[in-house]
Amino acid sequence: MRFLVIAQDLRISGTSEGIVSRSFLSKLRLTYPNALIDVVYLKSHESDDQLNLLPVDSISTYVLNLKIPFFIKLINWFYWRIFHISLVTKHINGVYRNYIAKIDDKKYDHIFIRSSGLAHETILGAKDLPILRKAILNFHDPYPLFWYGGSQKKLTNLQLFQMKEMQEVVSQARACMSAAHFLSNDLEFLYGTIKKFYTLPHQYSSRVFDFSDVNQVLKKNKKVMISYHGAIQFGRNIEVLLDAYKQLVESNKLYKENTEFVIRVKGIDLAKLKEKYKEISNIKVFPTLNFSNSCFEQMNESDINIILENGPLYCNILVGKAPFLAAIQKPILSISPERSEMRSIIKDNQFIATYSDSDEIKSKLENLISNRINSNAPVFPFGDYFDDTNFKILLNKVVTESVSISDNQTAI
Repeated sequence: MRFLVIAQDLRISGTSEGIVSRSFLSKLRLTYPNALIDVVYLKSHESDDQLNLLPVDSISTYVLNLKIPFFIKLINWFYWRIFHISLVTKHINGVYRNYIAKIDDKKYDHIFIRSSGLAHETILGAKDLPILRKAILNFHDPYPLFWYGGSQKKLTNLQLFQMKEMQEVVSQARACMSAAHFLSNDLEFLYGTIKKFYTLPHQYSSRVFDFSDVNQVLKKNKKVMISYHGAIQFGRNIEVLLDAYKQLVESNKLYKENTEFVIRVKGIDLAKLKEKYKEISNIKVFPTLNFSNSCFEQMNESDINIILENGPLYCNILVGKAPFLAAIQKPILSISPERSEMRSIIKDNQFIATYSDSDEIKSKLENLISNRINSNAPVFPFGDYFDDTNFKILLNKVVTESVSISDNQTAI
């Protein structure tokens, strides 16, 4: 087999898509050890991405010039308001298109186009190109942004035109997939296509990372460390959890003496949380770490790791950290809306609580703390959902089934 992966993000830190795209390449090689795997890496700026760690046959890297010419900015100021089309977006997608158009798709049996961020430039850049006939499009997030749970974005004519353009790309592609069942179902319905949106969950592979940098790891000071590493966005709310933890340490001396809660966030959330919980010595708020330090801290120091899903009502994405947390076999607590991807894959109800139910959050957290004080035994909140065997089954389904569907549609 001959594979091509068009990637937008292969960074080693600071981005969930970089982590999962690198891991995807590792698992692709594991699934097809004798296949040819080439990568075209289209990135927006220079970065040291340690590409030598990736188990592929070749990587062609291009740093794209995405600077917008002044005359486009000037015209776009009124153009998008009248025609509901952004010339800035078209220019950026056009830059990606120029690189993708040069790829000889005839050399490959299967082509994966992976998106990154919210703009999906790699996917939109392939519009009307022959490469789409062999392409499996990977949606990292919902598109347009209005359909992103917790985004607070209003539905505008501009976004409706973006949806129309994406629908055209979807209709031209061989197949589509996302990392979450909910997102695949939503996008399949949204784009009104007979094409099936497959689900291939995010992966984590330690083989494609260098973990030698551990200089900023925080050593735990109590028997049980609870930690959250990540962003607070799209309706994620850590304060409901911290308030529940505050009640526990203030009402029970055992928890005050034996536990600590470490939060690693950035920006305005860092200052806000520091100020709100400054009187609670068990709660410690720090800046985020690079991936190497963050992984080491969660693997070796933290006892209970926190997942915050988008909220407050619905989360249709799979958080990027889930496969990593599954790999380290420690207790987790996912704070989730009533309808979410985590609820479909977490096998034990003790590891998930609802945003709107503060009593449940407090009870579940207390139970996990009590269990961890008494035992450090491995736990498996996700069962075998992220293991290599399941990935191989799901990937083979995407590759083989999408080929037969595409052949049938061509024949018709």
